[in-house]
Amino acid sequence: MTRVLAFGTYNTRKHPRVGILIDGLRSNGCTVDEINAPLNLSTAGRVEILKKPWKLFGFARSLLTLWRQLAKDAKSWMRDNGRPDAVLVGYMGHFDVLLAHHIFQGIPIVLDHLIFAGDTAKDRGAQGMKVKLLNKLDRMAIDVATLVLVDTHEHQQMLHSDDASMVVPVGAPEDWFRAGRASIDQTADIVFYGLFTPLQGTVVIADALTLLATEGIKPRTTMVGSGQDYQQVRSRLKALPNVSFIEWVEPEELPTLVASHAIALGIFSTTPKGLRVVPNKVYQSMAAGCAVITSDTPPQRRMLQNGALLTTPGDARSLAETIKSLLSDADELAAAKHAAATVADKFTAKRVSSPLASWINARATNCTEH
Repeated sequence: MTRVLAFGTYNTRKHPRVGILIDGLRSNGCTVDEINAPLNLSTAGRVEILKKPWKLFGFARSLLTLWRQLAKDAKSWMRDNGRPDAVLVGYMGHFDVLLAHHIFQGIPIVLDHLIFAGDTAKDRGAQGMKVKLLNKLDRMAIDVATLVLVDTHEHQQMLHSDDASMVVPVGAPEDWFRAGRASIDQTADIVFYGLFTPLQGTVVIADALTLLATEGIKPRTTMVGSGQDYQQVRSRLKALPNVSFIEWVEPEELPTLVASHAIALGIFSTTPKGLRVVPNKVYQSMAAGCAVITSDTPPQRRMLQNGALLTTPGDARSLAETIKSLLSDADELAAAKHAAATVADKFTAKRVSSPLASWINARATNCTEH
């Protein structure tokens, strides 16, 4: 049986993507062991460090401590088990993949390059030399990987033509599907959750809810999270009693919370990055059984098909009209929820990871034959 080693400082509690890949590989017949020393730092925190180099020293101390443990555990694992058929470096593994390349020489290394550091920092306001340095970091990480995983064809096009790559949609963890199956008390409420970054277009959501309120339409709406645009959104919505804010929900509680709402909102920005992604919240919300509204971008149109209602990016009026249409027609809302749940089944851990499992199995077979 093909044996894969998941390796790095990834944190599945904060970033479920690598957990989806691990579960998916196991569902497709691979044995997956983990050598993991989680770095307790969010995506926003990592990007902040990359944007402010003087914060790098404290980060480096923490990272080196974890790396010493990872290196020790990896060598011990290989003494007991031999060489793995492949090493999977989890999301935000720009630095971890360099360590993996040093430790696992001659072993295929799969890098889950879900975000480009330079692209993400630029989307959050960085510019100039900082972005150039982060682009170099992206290139260093990509160059030492045997296979680079990205989530959309648009991100794949950001790679060089000779980079070995594979598009693997983000997908949704099983707990989101369980929450969707268990939810029976949905009302016509709306939920958004996220980091309030420009990519997510929360200001567009605020403007859409304000437009609806001027027509006397005030659906109960829950906004979960905080971040760059949070205060601006709160200011715009402060006069609307139907909108409530929750700055933090434990990851284990989030699927049930989202599944208790009828409508979930995705992303609505016009930023370059916003036009290239299908965010995890869209896959998760579909799995949770919500009707999903998100922006009409090439990757979302291609991936989601009829599983989500698509609105013009950056257009609050378009979003407001779509929400109003769902709220005013129970049959349309039910059909949207059913379509979302049906399409979500294409993005289980097993399905999204199947091509990766095939790639790893083929490499392992070729190595055995030679």
